[in-house]
Amino acid sequence: MPLSWNEIRSRAYEFSKKWIDEESERAEAQSFWNDFFAVFGIERKRVAIFEKQIAMTRTGENLKHGRIDAFWKGMLLIEHKSRGADLSRAFAQAADYFDGIAERDLPRYILVSDFERFRLYDLEDGSETEFKLADLHKRIKHFAFVAGYRTQIIAPQNPVNIKAAERMGKLHDRLKASGYEGHSLEVLLVRLLFCLFAEDTGIFQPAGSFRIWLDERTAQDGSDLGAQLTQFFQTLNTPEDKRSKNLDEQTAAFPYVNGRLFEETLPIAAFDTALRDALLDCCALDWSAISPAHLWRAVPVDHGRKGTAQSGRTLHQREKHPEAHQAVVSGCTVGRI
Repeated sequence: MPLSWNEIRSRAYEFSKKWIDEESERAEAQSFWNDFFAVFGIERKRVAIFEKQIAMTRTGENLKHGRIDAFWKGMLLIEHKSRGADLSRAFAQAADYFDGIAERDLPRYILVSDFERFRLYDLEDGSETEFKLADLHKRIKHFAFVAGYRTQIIAPQNPVNIKAAERMGKLHDRLKASGYEGHSLEVLLVRLLFCLFAEDTGIFQPAGSFRIWLDERTAQDGSDLGAQLTQFFQTLNTPEDKRSKNLDEQTAAFPYVNGRLFEETLPIAAFDTALRDALLDCCALDWSAISPAHLWRAVPVDHGRKGTAQSGRTLHQREKHPEAHQAVVSGCTVGRI
């Protein structure tokens, strides 16, 4: 679970005192951002990478490769400068990287800093906030997304509800076309839906950890994704103290989910590049913004007929598989027995 705000504010105050006199971008920038993420109880390497190389273009012309100072896919791009630098120019430089980033990986936030000042841009609502390092503990809630906290206004006709159904429908159709269908397909989709919702609502920590796991633990051609998901689901179904000691650290960090959602052993689905991309496209949505009343409707039902999934339709087989569908909205708990 996220740290309490009191703990985060205390850490932010200590962070500000430690870095108040730093000036050199090149010498200490990475240590600065490692400490910044630690304020929120997050190990930076779990979510963001330093010096991400990007092919830069402008008006159709290929420019030299640029390097993003720190990049958290789908969430945050950081551009860091030496003390006294022009933060507006730093933002323009950060924006130049966008043409070289896949659409599903485009960040919502751009953060620029020169050690002394922070300027945060929210590209979704168009807001811009600037404050000094010394005031970080007072303005810390601007970084609620780093801590795993979200503030959302949920509207019944929120367009994200429609996008969620469309993207889950696309994933359904590709899986069914591959020969994976019926009850197994439905349960697999509900499990994936739970994971998507969990990583955007603080159940999985840090935010976006399921997406990062997919990026780092599965092959780009999707050839091992089905088997990896099977092991991942088994891990979620196993209390932390009963898991194999040889389990990799990244997978072992996910919490135990009690609610029978991951209890059944499913046939392994055969993924390919397009299927993996379809799942990553689902990860690019903010599932915390989806109305709970619409959440379960995002999962298409396999009617056993030819044709594509109908987005947002009623799950007519909820009574047939109540453990799966109910788990998403109310049946799962997280933690030890």
